[in-house]
Amino acid sequence: MVSWRGIYFVFALFMGSFLGSIFMLGPFLPLMFLSPSWYRWITDRIVATWLTLPVALLELVFGAKVVITGDGFIPGERSVIIMNHRTRLDWMFLWNCLLRYSYLRLEKICLKSSLKAVPGFGWAMQIAAFIFIHRKWEEDKNHFEAMLDYFCDIKEPLQLLIFPEGTDLTENTKARSDKFAEKNELQKYDYVLHPRTTGFTFIVDRLREGHNLDAIHDITVAYPQNIPQTEKHILNGSFPKEIHFHVCRYPVDTLPASKDELQLWCQERWKEKEDRLRVFYERDRYFDASRRSRIPPCKSELRVHLIKFASLLYWTSFTIAMLVLLYMYSCVRWYLLTMVVVFVVEGKLFGGLELIELACHRFYTSKQSQNNSKKVE
Repeated sequence: MVSWRGIYFVFALFMGSFLGSIFMLGPFLPLMFLSPSWYRWITDRIVATWLTLPVALLELVFGAKVVITGDGFIPGERSVIIMNHRTRLDWMFLWNCLLRYSYLRLEKICLKSSLKAVPGFGWAMQIAAFIFIHRKWEEDKNHFEAMLDYFCDIKEPLQLLIFPEGTDLTENTKARSDKFAEKNELQKYDYVLHPRTTGFTFIVDRLREGHNLDAIHDITVAYPQNIPQTEKHILNGSFPKEIHFHVCRYPVDTLPASKDELQLWCQERWKEKEDRLRVFYERDRYFDASRRSRIPPCKSELRVHLIKFASLLYWTSFTIAMLVLLYMYSCVRWYLLTMVVVFVVEGKLFGGLELIELACHRFYTSKQSQNNSKKVE
């Protein structure tokens, strides 16, 4: 049954993303055509303010507890984050961890391409330059290459979250994973799915070549009490009571050099996850006895609490203020309608704002190369 808690959570996130895309991010869209790198710098920080809202709602309003063990993060470092995909919402829960140990503005996520058309959420993710994929390597390879090269070119640090399993753990996906294991004479897993390593190795190699990678963060996520598998569970008010993250950090100079060895390295990490999660769910319900990270968080708990309170206050006030302005002024309503049309049309004609951003970057790069050639002549 749908609960008021779930309705409030979804409504607050949707209104924040919808109105934020239009009134906070929309005015900066023209900057993309003037300076893609400055556009990226500014919009990343605006998007990061919204990413604190789900954290604030989960912890302050619904009482979720976050436990982080293992290595933690070195603040600001460039990394690829690989994580088991226990539920369809793991990517959002990870923000609770990154708020404490890293900077939310650095995070990018690999997501299925259909999400970019979702009003509000999808528009903001396009502006944030998340990497949208079709889950077909032949179609995704060139897009991965273009996006990763862009981040390397503008020297923008990023922490790219990918789910090598490709999908969340359900009875159906586990059955497919078991068939894969039987076919390839591999161990069957109970708590994870067998990872797909092609995209992972390509991303790591590309970022290494572009000198834009410091480490791999291998994160294992677990839910000791209740597991909100889908958005429907959240709408029904089934929020996680505890979210546990175990972080293993691998500096880039410790990684294997060849793709084959890197594939085996990723598969070994998933064997470790299976063992770690088996102990977690069948015995201890936590990842290690100390329950402490070996790397201290970059923010104190007091600062984290202040950020969460400020986020809840700001986004509640912002939503109310924008709704009042829409009610009072026709020019605001016309602006909203115009921006909605812009977001819909650019998606239909060009395939997404992140693709337009890439095109702008190529244009300026080409123009700069031509100017440099003329100077040499």
